[in-house]
Amino acid sequence: MTQTLNSDFPAELSKQVVEWRRHLHRHPELSFQEHRTAQFVEDALRKLPNLTVSRPTPTSVLAVLKGQAGPGKTVLLRADMDALPIEEETGLDFASSHPGVMHACGHDGHTAMLLGAATLLSAQPEMLHGEVRFIFQHAEELPPGGAQELVDAGIMDGVDVVMGAHLMSPVPTGVVVVKGGPLMAAADRFSLTIQGKGGHGAMPHQTIDPVVIAAQVILALQTIVSRTLDPMDTAVVTVATLEAGIAQNVIPDTVTLGGTIRTFNPEVRQLIPERMEAIVKGITQAHGATYRFDYLQGYRATTNDDTVARRLQDVVRQVLPDVQLLTDPNPLMGSEDFSAYMTKAPGTFVLIGAGGPDAAPHHHPKFDVDEAALEHGVKVYVGAAHTLTR
Repeated sequence: MTQTLNSDFPAELSKQVVEWRRHLHRHPELSFQEHRTAQFVEDALRKLPNLTVSRPTPTSVLAVLKGQAGPGKTVLLRADMDALPIEEETGLDFASSHPGVMHACGHDGHTAMLLGAATLLSAQPEMLHGEVRFIFQHAEELPPGGAQELVDAGIMDGVDVVMGAHLMSPVPTGVVVVKGGPLMAAADRFSLTIQGKGGHGAMPHQTIDPVVIAAQVILALQTIVSRTLDPMDTAVVTVATLEAGIAQNVIPDTVTLGGTIRTFNPEVRQLIPERMEAIVKGITQAHGATYRFDYLQGYRATTNDDTVARRLQDVVRQVLPDVQLLTDPNPLMGSEDFSAYMTKAPGTFVLIGAGGPDAAPHHHPKFDVDEAALEHGVKVYVGAAHTLTR
């Protein structure tokens, strides 16, 4: 049967995609450690016709399919494969067999969906123009991330457009998000050590109390968003860790803070660490303390190309006529290293509903996805390949 964009989904493939997902869920591996996962994916791809399979890094897999319908563009389709350092509490029959490691973000589903798409597309290259590259990426969860490593390895050379997808447990199954413009934020991290002078808790005048200084710093950092940025700019400054003394009557020598910064505007991303350090420097100097401030830039903001997004909206309408398509929801403050690919070619990142409001959130021990959404992902990948290569 000729596979068209809106043809019925083969029942045997639907079952196979679920089996792939469950196998991967049972055998999760952390970022940069996906050796068995990559081998599993490579073995599955080598059973398919018309694919050229390679390993651009030790724990990633690339498959290339040349279309036979005529010349066209080169499209990269991406799925991530890594898991998280979380002890699973789902109680699933196929729960993680690796203590302290679980697929708590849907990457097992992403990998299974892209394998499903590769299965359909590789069976009928005569229906396809151009070239499709299937990249099964390692290490999305751990900056500097696998995407940038793969870009540096050259997998984007000659690519005209890139597309990726993410299953979303808080979004109801049957809803798909394809949005042009800003979708996910840039994510940076900081650590700050305030060096004071410890002493007896009953004699604070003999100390330089880093706890009091840290409290002032934490509150002052919140003025960056409320009083430094244009109200139309979106940003988050979160202090998430605080390590101080261990005794109730002892003022410690040091306090260590850490947290995350989320932005969309590159100029705002540059401004925030400058303002942070200015605030820290002023407050610590006022109290006679010193500090060490370290700021690490993580993933860039994921900003979808408007033209690619519109074309993929048409794809969703055609291949999933019964789903609810959202084209302009609010951006998310979560981050994705998919943004690295879009430094080389225009692209769009698609969100696929796989749960609902009562589902456990991402990165939670009870996280799971509705496996009915896997078929949606496969269809979107296949539709994207046929449409974007033309």
